This record gives sequence, structure tokens and C-alpha cells, in this order.
Amino acid sequence: MTAEMIMTMIVLVFVIFLFVSEWVRVDVVGIMMMVLLPLIGLISPKEAFVGLSSNAVCSIIAVIIIGAGLDKTGVMNQVAGPIVKLAGKSEKRVITLISGTVGLISSMMQNIGAAALFLPAAQRIAKRMEVPVSRILMPMGFCAIIGGTVTLVGASPTILLNDLMVLGGKRLEPFGLFTQTPIGLCLLASAIIYFTLFGKFVLPAGEGEADKGVTAALMKEYRALETVFELHVPEDFKGPKTLEELKIRERFLVTVVAISHSAEKEKTFVPRSTDEIRPNDDIAVVGRKKNIITLAQEYGWQIKDGLEVFAESLSRTNAGMAETIVSPRSELIGKTMSEVNFKDLYGINPIALFKGNKIFYSGLTNIRLQMGDTLLLQGPWGKFHILRNRPQPRALSFATPLEGEIMRPQKAKLALGWLGVALFQIIFFKIQLSVALMSGALGMIITGVLSVDEAYRAVDWMTVFLLAGLIPLGIAFEKTGTAAFIAHQILALIGHPTPIVLLAVVGLITSFFTLVVSNVGATVLLVPLCMNMAVMAGGDPRMAALVVGLSASNTFVLPTHQVNALVMRPGGYRTMDYAKAGAVMTVIFLVVEIGVLYMLYGVK
Repeated sequence: MTAEMIMTMIVLVFVIFLFVSEWVRVDVVGIMMMVLLPLIGLISPKEAFVGLSSNAVCSIIAVIIIGAGLDKTGVMNQVAGPIVKLAGKSEKRVITLISGTVGLISSMMQNIGAAALFLPAAQRIAKRMEVPVSRILMPMGFCAIIGGTVTLVGASPTILLNDLMVLGGKRLEPFGLFTQTPIGLCLLASAIIYFTLFGKFVLPAGEGEADKGVTAALMKEYRALETVFELHVPEDFKGPKTLEELKIRERFLVTVVAISHSAEKEKTFVPRSTDEIRPNDDIAVVGRKKNIITLAQEYGWQIKDGLEVFAESLSRTNAGMAETIVSPRSELIGKTMSEVNFKDLYGINPIALFKGNKIFYSGLTNIRLQMGDTLLLQGPWGKFHILRNRPQPRALSFATPLEGEIMRPQKAKLALGWLGVALFQIIFFKIQLSVALMSGALGMIITGVLSVDEAYRAVDWMTVFLLAGLIPLGIAFEKTGTAAFIAHQILALIGHPTPIVLLAVVGLITSFFTLVVSNVGATVLLVPLCMNMAVMAGGDPRMAALVVGLSASNTFVLPTHQVNALVMRPGGYRTMDYAKAGAVMTVIFLVVEIGVLYMLYGVK
């Protein structure tokens, strides 16, 4: 080994130590690599910052902006809806459906693109189902990576294989589009089974306020509230009766926040006292569970297991609660909410009033408001944003942040159109991925799907600098000859094994290299070496090349793959979370890969 090789290995150990110990954030580790590697002379200053302009990093920035545009226009809500309906309340079904969907999408497009485009939908599904997002994003990310093994065009390493398979000056028989499909499908299925059976043991729980949200926190603070329930009014209900006649708020301290009239197929999200409840209607209420049970027993209504009719409209992504304070120059001072037609004026439901040292849950509309009174309100996020953005003097000041945002459904076709433009360029014109995706992102900004500021806020810059810093480390590994040296030493140690044992060793070597070198770099380096070793062992060099291409996707132990880095921050993962879940996944990947080659491809 040369001095440069030794220094490169020391830097690698140092990086792994920083990842595991978490002394500094992972993006800071990336920035350290940009500075440290040129200072010690392993790479040039120009190479140190090449990661910031790399195809992979620029593609990630562009695809995150495109995903944000699809999310902002409500497209991802439409994607999330069917999955939530199929999954019901089962966390395992959610993991299976999301991971399987992303894995199959990833088989025909870049895995980072599939993961980034589906990331907003996965986050929305987690919020709607009250499932910790950390339980969903890692399985989704792993399956996005594995999805690239299903077809020859699913990932960069397998795309390169046919060009690299040259032995003794002769080009070997190329692989077809679906040559590897049985292996890829078995790998994808094994990953889904692994997470559905053992996910609760290897995935972080992620139970925290970030998962529960502001609305849940507010309900916990107000003791007379617990959650939103949906009730069904049976056909034998002796109605119609108005809310005023039923006295639901006065008698049960329960607030009706939505009514669905089945006959007219209409929904009301700001019910008035004059609104009627009729047979076969569905209503959504907020209050204590025991009070809602008493209400249902009193009137013979049925309590549903969860939100059904209002699942979309009252989901955490579309509606919720906020705490507001009557401002010093508010138009509400000295008036009751009924006098100013509060619900008509703002389109929001008052749930509770905190006045002095008392909290009122009934009779709110007849109490005169004073400066400093606190109102707990419920309604669509769009109405809250309109209220917050009203010109001064504002009637109410917000004491809590808003979870939702103003959606732009009228721009949905434009968002889909620009996504189509980007994909069309990639598929039919073979334009570089970063350029094609950035043109789609730019189109969304120019046509008003997103503002420039919203696009900047959407990008997770921690992910960008993490990847931009790891790319120079991969360059150092290849430039100093460290990667080639390690590969030759390991292959020399194994002597002359049987073909199947050789392929297992090749898979193991590739799995290691793809953690520290880019998957493309590992493939370019190892395919020629491993094909020659296969010939020496009396095996098929094409199968050796295939194992290298597939095993380049076996990168789960560290957050060094673009997809792992992408979901790290949204999922709240630490490096040890990847080590815990990824170590087992790495073993499963190798066992399934070699097992399918043994049983279906005739490698003995």
C-alpha cells in the first residue's frame, strides 16, 4: 500500500466514526470531506467541490422541487387517498402498499426520482393515519433502492453492464431488459416481508410531537377534547332536527364540526345552529370520548371506528386546530361571536374560549370578547391562512403554528404537465437526468406552481451537502488506487472456489465498495476484475457481472446512498438506525440474490 492509500483508509475510518458517534451532523461530515481531502493532497481543490455540480446532486434538488410542486397542487393527496383506503388502519398494510408501489415505480425510473416524488405522499399518509413517519420512510427508501434491480434500466449500475462486459477483446452476450427481473422481484418481496414482520423491532418508533402535530397537542391541553369522531345517523332517527334543538354542545360539551347529508350528497364544514340532522346523515364531532358515547346512546347514533366520510376533508393535512388571541385593536372586542356572524365571516368553528381563568366549551357565541381572550378554532387550513394574511389590524393573532398550507389545485394540470415534460426528455431524447429534471422544476416555478422561495424551502440542503461531500471521498478511493488494491487483495485470498461461492464473495465485495464508492464507480471497477475471476474459477463471467450490477444496490448500512440520505432528515433517522435495520437487510439481500441465482439461473 502507498502512503496515499493508507491516508485514504484513515479518512474512511474517520468518516464512519463520525457517522456512528454523531459528534457532528452528517452534512457537516460532508463539508469536512470537501475541505480535508484537498488539504491532505488526496484530491485536487476542483475535485473537492465537484459534488455540488454532480448529476446526482442536481437531480435530487430538481426532483425535490418537482415533488413539492405535485404536493402543493394536491396531486399527492390523490395518490395517498387510494392507499389509505386499501390500508385501513393497518401499519403493516401501509408499509406494504407504499414500499411495493415505490419499488415498482423505481424499476422503470431512477430510484432517487421515485423516492423523492413519493416522499410527500408518504408523509401525508403517515399524518392521516397517525402512523410515525419513521415507520414508513425507511422501508420506502430501501424498496426504492431495491426496485432498481427489477429491470436493466432501473439503476445506473445495471444500465452500464452491457457496455462493461468485454472479455479478451470480445463483447459478451448482452443482458435483456428483464433478464434480472426474477431476482429483483424476489429481493423486493423479501424486503417488504422483512419490514412487515420485523419492522417494529428494527425501525425507530419516532413517537414525538413532530409526529402528533399541533392539533393533537392542543387537544391534549384542553381536557374536554380528545379527538375527532365520526357518527352515523340511522334511518329510524326521528328527524330532521336542528343543532339548536338537539343541544349537542350544551348537553354533552361536544362540538359538531362537519355534517354530510347523504340525500343531497352535500357536506358542511362550518355547521350553524339552524342546520338540520337527518336520517342517514354522517356527522363529525370533537370532544371527550365518554361524552360522545353518551351522545350516541342518547340519540341512537352509531360511532364509527374512524373517519370514513370525512377521512380526506378532515385529515391532518387538510384541516385542524389553531389557538388564537384577540388582538388589541381587534374588531371583535366588546362583541359576541353571534353579533359579528363569526362562522360566516371566517369560515371556522370555535371549539373553546379561554377567558380569565376559565375555559368555556358551550355558550361561546353569546360571550363578549375582550382583548387577550384565547379562542381555540377548528377548520380547513386554507381558511386559517386567509385569516392570518388579512391586512392590519388583525382580529386574531395566532399563538400556534399552522400545520397546513394553502393548496393550489388549479395548478395540478400544470404540475403534471411539467413532470411529463421532464420524463419525456429523459425517455425519448436521452437528455441528462439533471438537465431534464431541472427543466421541469424551472417550468413549475415560471408557471406559478411554486414560488422561487417555496422551491428553495422545499430542498433539504442537509441531504445536498451530505452527498456533495461523499462524492469527493469516492473520487479519492478510485484516484489513489485504494479501491482496486482492496479488490485485488480480497479476490487473491479466495483462491479457486466453486462458481456459486465466488458469486457470493463478489456480492459481498461489491456491497462493501458501494458503501464508500459510488455504485457506478464500484461497478466500473469490479466488473472486469470479477469476470476474470469467474473465468479462472470455471464460472460464467456474465453472471459475475450481473452480481456486481445487482449488489451495487445493496447499500443500506450507512446513509451514503442518495435515497437513504434523502429520507434521513424527514424520517428523523440517526446513522445507528440505518446500521440496525440495514445490517439485516444486507444479509437478506445477499442470501436471496445468490439463492435465486442457484435455483433459477443454474449457477452451482
